[in-house]
Amino acid sequence: MSQQFSEIFNELESWYGSEPGQLVLDKIRTRVNHHLDTAFGYHILQLGPVRDESLISDGRIHHHIYAGPRAGGTAGMLCDAGELPLASDSVDVIVAHHSLEFSTNPHQVLRELQRVLTPQGHLLIVGFNPLSFRGLGLLAKRLGRYSPWRRHHPVSQNRLYDWLRLVGCDPDSSSFLHTVPGIGGGRLRSLLERFDSWCGRHSLPLGGVYVVHAIKQQPGLTESRLGLRSRGEKLMGLAVPKPAPRPSPAPAAPTRGPHVGAVRRRPSGEIIH
Repeated sequence: MSQQFSEIFNELESWYGSEPGQLVLDKIRTRVNHHLDTAFGYHILQLGPVRDESLISDGRIHHHIYAGPRAGGTAGMLCDAGELPLASDSVDVIVAHHSLEFSTNPHQVLRELQRVLTPQGHLLIVGFNPLSFRGLGLLAKRLGRYSPWRRHHPVSQNRLYDWLRLVGCDPDSSSFLHTVPGIGGGRLRSLLERFDSWCGRHSLPLGGVYVVHAIKQQPGLTESRLGLRSRGEKLMGLAVPKPAPRPSPAPAAPTRGPHVGAVRRRPSGEIIH
Protein backbone atom coordinates (compact mmCIF):
# COMPACT_ATOMS: atom_id res chain seq x y z
CA MET A 1 0.00 0.00 0.00
CA SER A 2 2.84 2.40 0.76
CA GLN A 3 4.17 2.19 -2.82
CA GLN A 4 0.69 2.47 -4.27
CA PHE A 5 -0.20 5.63 -2.34
CA SER A 6 3.27 7.13 -1.92
CA GLU A 7 2.69 10.16 -4.15
CA ILE A 8 -0.64 11.13 -2.64
CA PHE A 9 0.75 10.66 0.88
CA ASN A 10 3.54 13.10 0.03
CA GLU A 11 0.99 15.66 -1.11
CA LEU A 12 -1.10 15.13 2.02
CA GLU A 13 1.89 15.63 4.29
CA SER A 14 3.00 18.66 2.30
CA TRP A 15 -0.44 20.25 2.72
CA TYR A 16 -0.49 19.62 6.46
CA GLY A 17 2.95 21.18 6.66
CA SER A 18 1.77 24.41 5.01
CA GLU A 19 0.15 27.31 6.86
CA PRO A 20 -3.46 26.42 5.90
CA GLY A 21 -2.83 22.79 6.80
CA GLN A 22 -1.34 23.70 10.16
CA LEU A 23 -4.44 25.78 10.98
CA VAL A 24 -6.66 22.81 10.19
CA LEU A 25 -4.40 20.49 12.15
CA ASP A 26 -4.63 22.74 15.22
CA LYS A 27 -8.42 22.58 15.03
CA ILE A 28 -8.31 18.79 14.71
CA ARG A 29 -5.95 18.53 17.66
CA THR A 30 -8.20 20.73 19.80
CA ARG A 31 -11.24 18.59 19.02
CA VAL A 32 -9.37 15.32 19.61
CA ASN A 33 -8.06 16.60 22.94
CA HIS A 34 -11.63 17.36 23.97
CA HIS A 35 -12.37 13.62 23.79
CA LEU A 36 -9.02 12.52 25.21
CA ASP A 37 -9.67 14.51 28.39
CA THR A 38 -12.33 11.98 29.36
CA ALA A 39 -10.58 8.87 28.03
CA PHE A 40 -8.61 6.66 30.40
CA GLY A 41 -6.61 3.49 29.95
CA TYR A 42 -3.12 2.16 29.33
CA HIS A 43 -2.51 2.35 25.54
CA ILE A 44 -3.44 4.84 22.81
CA LEU A 45 -2.83 4.37 19.08
CA GLN A 46 -2.57 6.97 16.31
CA LEU A 47 -2.90 5.46 12.87
CA GLY A 48 -2.53 7.23 9.54
CA PRO A 49 -0.28 8.33 6.69
CA VAL A 50 0.74 11.69 8.24
CA ARG A 51 3.98 10.83 9.99
CA ASP A 52 5.26 14.07 11.52
CA GLU A 53 2.18 15.28 13.39
CA SER A 54 0.96 13.94 16.72
CA LEU A 55 -2.69 14.24 17.73
CA ILE A 56 -2.40 12.31 21.00
CA SER A 57 0.52 13.92 22.80
CA ASP A 58 -1.70 15.87 25.23
CA GLY A 59 -3.90 12.99 26.36
CA ARG A 60 -4.03 11.39 29.80
CA ILE A 61 -2.80 8.02 28.51
CA HIS A 62 0.98 7.83 28.61
CA HIS A 63 1.82 4.88 26.34
CA HIS A 64 1.60 6.21 22.77
CA ILE A 65 1.77 4.02 19.67
CA TYR A 66 2.24 5.61 16.24
CA ALA A 67 1.55 3.36 13.26
CA GLY A 68 1.42 4.02 9.54
CA PRO A 69 2.11 2.64 6.09
CA ARG A 70 5.49 4.40 5.80
CA ALA A 71 8.49 4.62 8.08
CA GLY A 72 9.81 7.92 9.37
CA GLY A 73 8.69 10.73 11.62
CA THR A 74 6.75 9.62 14.67
CA ALA A 75 5.76 6.27 13.13
CA GLY A 76 7.21 3.52 15.26
CA MET A 77 5.13 0.68 13.81
CA LEU A 78 5.12 0.02 10.06
CA CYS A 79 1.94 -1.76 9.02
CA ASP A 80 -1.12 -1.72 6.84
CA ALA A 81 -4.23 -0.28 8.48
CA GLY A 82 -6.17 -3.41 7.52
CA GLU A 83 -3.66 -5.77 9.19
CA LEU A 84 -2.66 -4.39 12.59
CA PRO A 85 -0.04 -6.50 14.40
CA LEU A 86 -1.73 -5.97 17.77
CA ALA A 87 -3.68 -8.36 19.96
CA SER A 88 -7.45 -8.10 20.12
CA ASP A 89 -8.98 -5.88 22.82
CA SER A 90 -5.61 -4.35 23.67
CA VAL A 91 -5.83 -0.61 22.88
CA ASP A 92 -8.00 1.77 24.89
CA VAL A 93 -8.14 4.70 22.43
CA ILE A 94 -7.55 4.79 18.66
CA VAL A 95 -7.19 7.97 16.58
CA ALA A 96 -7.50 7.04 12.89
CA HIS A 97 -6.22 10.03 10.92
CA HIS A 98 -7.23 9.64 7.23
CA SER A 99 -6.98 5.85 7.58
CA LEU A 100 -10.20 4.84 5.83
CA GLU A 101 -10.29 7.10 2.78
CA PHE A 102 -6.79 6.18 1.57
CA SER A 103 -7.31 2.43 1.84
CA THR A 104 -8.25 -0.06 -0.87
CA ASN A 105 -10.51 -1.84 1.67
CA PRO A 106 -11.93 0.61 4.23
CA HIS A 107 -14.34 -2.02 5.60
CA GLN A 108 -11.43 -4.23 6.58
CA VAL A 109 -9.67 -1.27 8.19
CA LEU A 110 -12.73 -0.53 10.32
CA ARG A 111 -13.03 -4.18 11.34
CA GLU A 112 -9.38 -4.17 12.42
CA LEU A 113 -9.86 -1.01 14.46
CA GLN A 114 -12.84 -2.58 16.20
CA ARG A 115 -10.93 -5.81 16.85
CA VAL A 116 -7.95 -4.07 18.44
CA LEU A 117 -10.06 -1.71 20.54
CA THR A 118 -10.97 -2.70 24.09
CA PRO A 119 -14.64 -3.00 25.07
CA GLN A 120 -15.98 0.50 25.82
CA GLY A 121 -12.85 1.87 24.14
CA HIS A 122 -12.88 5.15 22.24
CA LEU A 123 -12.48 5.41 18.45
CA LEU A 124 -11.83 8.79 16.81
CA ILE A 125 -11.92 8.90 13.02
CA VAL A 126 -10.63 11.98 11.17
CA GLY A 127 -11.43 12.35 7.49
CA PHE A 128 -12.21 14.77 4.70
CA ASN A 129 -15.89 15.60 4.36
CA PRO A 130 -16.94 15.08 0.71
CA LEU A 131 -19.97 17.38 1.21
CA SER A 132 -17.96 20.54 1.74
CA PHE A 133 -15.92 23.14 -0.12
CA ARG A 134 -12.82 21.14 0.67
CA GLY A 135 -14.48 17.97 -0.57
CA LEU A 136 -15.44 19.62 -3.85
CA GLY A 137 -11.85 20.78 -4.30
CA LEU A 138 -10.55 17.25 -3.78
CA LEU A 139 -13.17 15.95 -6.19
CA ALA A 140 -11.87 18.34 -8.85
CA LYS A 141 -8.35 17.01 -8.24
CA ARG A 142 -9.59 13.45 -8.79
CA LEU A 143 -10.83 14.33 -12.29
CA GLY A 144 -7.29 14.51 -13.61
CA ARG A 145 -6.34 11.40 -15.52
CA TYR A 146 -2.94 11.03 -13.88
CA SER A 147 -3.76 12.73 -10.60
CA PRO A 148 -2.69 10.79 -7.49
CA TRP A 149 -5.92 11.95 -5.84
CA ARG A 150 -7.78 9.42 -7.95
CA ARG A 151 -6.84 6.98 -5.18
CA HIS A 152 -8.65 9.09 -2.61
CA HIS A 153 -12.09 7.67 -1.75
CA PRO A 154 -13.77 9.88 0.87
CA VAL A 155 -16.36 8.44 3.23
CA SER A 156 -19.32 10.59 4.20
CA GLN A 157 -20.41 10.88 7.81
CA ASN A 158 -23.73 9.07 7.25
CA ARG A 159 -22.03 6.14 5.55
CA LEU A 160 -19.41 6.00 8.29
CA TYR A 161 -22.15 5.88 10.93
CA ASP A 162 -23.71 2.87 9.17
CA TRP A 163 -20.36 1.09 8.98
CA LEU A 164 -19.65 1.73 12.65
CA ARG A 165 -22.97 0.23 13.74
CA LEU A 166 -22.32 -2.85 11.61
CA VAL A 167 -19.05 -3.60 13.43
CA GLY A 168 -20.49 -3.01 16.90
CA CYS A 169 -19.37 0.58 17.54
CA ASP A 170 -21.86 3.16 18.70
CA PRO A 171 -21.39 6.61 17.06
CA ASP A 172 -21.40 9.13 19.90
CA SER A 173 -20.78 12.49 18.25
CA SER A 174 -19.26 14.22 15.24
CA SER A 175 -17.62 17.60 14.70
CA PHE A 176 -17.10 19.46 11.44
CA LEU A 177 -14.10 21.75 11.09
CA HIS A 178 -12.67 24.09 8.46
CA THR A 179 -15.89 25.18 6.77
CA VAL A 180 -14.29 28.01 4.79
CA PRO A 181 -10.60 28.38 3.88
CA GLY A 182 -8.66 31.14 5.61
CA ILE A 183 -7.86 33.15 2.52
CA GLY A 184 -7.10 36.81 2.12
CA GLY A 185 -5.95 39.04 4.91
CA GLY A 186 -7.00 41.79 7.25
CA ARG A 187 -10.72 42.29 7.67
CA LEU A 188 -11.70 39.57 5.16
CA ARG A 189 -9.55 36.97 6.89
CA SER A 190 -10.95 37.90 10.31
CA LEU A 191 -14.51 37.71 9.00
CA LEU A 192 -13.96 34.26 7.48
CA GLU A 193 -12.38 32.94 10.66
CA ARG A 194 -15.32 34.17 12.76
CA PHE A 195 -17.76 32.54 10.35
CA ASP A 196 -15.76 29.30 10.47
CA SER A 197 -15.81 29.33 14.28
CA TRP A 198 -19.56 29.95 14.28
CA CYS A 199 -20.15 26.99 11.97
CA GLY A 200 -18.01 24.78 14.19
CA ARG A 201 -19.86 25.75 17.36
CA HIS A 202 -23.21 24.92 15.77
CA SER A 203 -21.94 21.63 14.25
CA LEU A 204 -23.01 22.52 10.73
CA PRO A 205 -22.15 19.56 8.46
CA LEU A 206 -20.25 21.79 6.03
CA GLY A 207 -16.75 21.53 7.43
CA GLY A 208 -14.00 20.22 5.21
CA VAL A 209 -12.81 17.82 7.94
CA TYR A 210 -14.89 15.76 10.36
CA VAL A 211 -13.97 14.09 13.65
CA VAL A 212 -16.29 11.19 14.47
CA HIS A 213 -16.27 9.75 17.98
CA ALA A 214 -17.54 6.21 18.57
CA ILE A 215 -17.45 3.70 21.43
CA LYS A 216 -17.03 -0.04 21.04
CA GLN A 217 -20.06 -1.83 22.48
CA GLN A 218 -19.31 -5.45 21.64
CA PRO A 219 -17.70 -7.63 24.32
CA GLY A 220 -14.09 -8.71 23.97
CA LEU A 221 -13.05 -11.86 22.13
CA THR A 222 -12.58 -15.00 24.19
CA GLU A 223 -9.59 -17.27 23.78
CA SER A 224 -11.68 -19.87 21.94
CA ARG A 225 -12.83 -17.29 19.39
CA LEU A 226 -9.31 -15.97 19.02
CA GLY A 227 -8.18 -19.47 18.11
CA LEU A 228 -10.46 -19.40 15.09
CA ARG A 229 -8.52 -16.54 13.52
CA SER A 230 -6.10 -17.82 10.87
CA ARG A 231 -3.48 -15.07 10.74
CA GLY A 232 0.05 -15.61 9.50
CA GLU A 233 1.78 -12.84 11.48
CA LYS A 234 2.31 -12.75 15.21
CA LEU A 235 0.08 -10.37 17.12
CA MET A 236 1.73 -8.10 19.63
CA GLY A 237 0.19 -8.26 23.08
CA LEU A 238 0.25 -5.07 25.09
CA ALA A 239 0.85 -5.74 28.75
CA VAL A 240 -1.40 -4.01 31.26
CA PRO A 241 0.59 -2.66 34.23
CA LYS A 242 -0.29 -4.44 37.46
CA PRO A 243 -0.58 -2.58 40.74
CA ALA A 244 2.30 -3.00 43.17
CA PRO A 245 1.62 -5.60 45.89
CA ARG A 246 0.59 -4.15 49.21
CA PRO A 247 3.08 -4.82 52.03
CA SER A 248 1.84 -7.29 54.60
CA PRO A 249 1.51 -5.90 58.14
CA ALA A 250 4.35 -6.69 60.52
CA PRO A 251 3.47 -9.30 63.18
CA ALA A 252 2.76 -7.91 66.57
CA ALA A 253 5.50 -8.32 69.17
CA PRO A 254 4.73 -11.06 71.71
CA THR A 255 3.63 -9.75 75.04
CA ARG A 256 4.95 -11.07 78.29
CA GLY A 257 2.73 -12.27 81.03
CA PRO A 258 2.81 -10.59 84.37
CA HIS A 259 4.86 -13.46 85.82
CA VAL A 260 7.69 -13.27 83.26
CA GLY A 261 10.72 -11.51 84.57
CA ALA A 262 9.00 -10.74 87.89
CA VAL A 263 10.99 -11.03 91.12
CA ARG A 264 9.36 -12.73 94.09
CA ARG A 265 10.59 -12.82 97.64
CA ARG A 266 9.88 -15.11 100.52
CA PRO A 267 8.60 -13.60 103.69
CA SER A 268 12.09 -14.08 105.08
CA GLY A 269 13.55 -11.84 102.36
CA GLU A 270 15.09 -14.63 100.24
CA ILE A 271 14.80 -14.08 96.50
CA ILE A 272 13.01 -16.78 94.54
CA HIS A 273 14.14 -17.23 90.87
